[in-house]
Amino acid sequence: MKIIVRSILFVALVAGIASCKKDNYPAPASTFSGRLVYQGEPVNVSYNDVYFELWEPGWGKSTAINVNVSQDGSFSALLFNAGYKLIIPASQGPFRSIPDKGTGTDTMLLNVSGNIKQDIEVMPYYMIRTPKFTNTGRSLTATFRIDKIITDANARNVEKVALYVCKNQFVDGRNSIKTVEKSGSAITDPANVSLQLDIPDVVPAQKSVFARIGLKVAGVEDMIFSGVQEIVL
Repeated sequence: MKIIVRSILFVALVAGIASCKKDNYPAPASTFSGRLVYQGEPVNVSYNDVYFELWEPGWGKSTAINVNVSQDGSFSALLFNAGYKLIIPASQGPFRSIPDKGTGTDTMLLNVSGNIKQDIEVMPYYMIRTPKFTNTGRSLTATFRIDKIITDANARNVEKVALYVCKNQFVDGRNSIKTVEKSGSAITDPANVSLQLDIPDVVPAQKSVFARIGLKVAGVEDMIFSGVQEIVL
């Protein structure tokens, strides 16, 4: 019986030592940060809806590191110093990937050694330009221009535009307390689009709310947005 107990204790001790060795690997300490941009202009999206993948070659069967993009197009990932392959899945974002100059494909090679700040250039279907928000009391009007960026065989139509109002700075259809939409077919002048709504009462009362404009591309899940604007009531 004593021999069995000693054997069990020995196995447990070995397992504990192995576990400690495994847990004592250094944590990732390098940061890869930047923005999704089009010609230096941030590509605004819905927060935590768009991501890209980082693959670290050389470890056999590996799993992609998914890096979420914030609503202002920014991102940040804590990584080990290593070489990675950066891929934006075709299903992600209101844009198309731009072939990397180094690889000639949609895959970008990324060498992480210390902190790196680097933007990722993409090609959006549309951009929302010159957004302006004006309010008289609770009546809010947003005006803006729609610029069509992709005009070749990959071009797509505008499905709709929308004006969202939220209690906090995370503004999209999921959190909106009031939304007004206009279909793409109802837009007669893309250079001068206007949306209007009445801001509802907020409980508990707030001195301000937050708004932004979204554009849905036909056949594309993710929307592109303007920046967020605080609306003082």
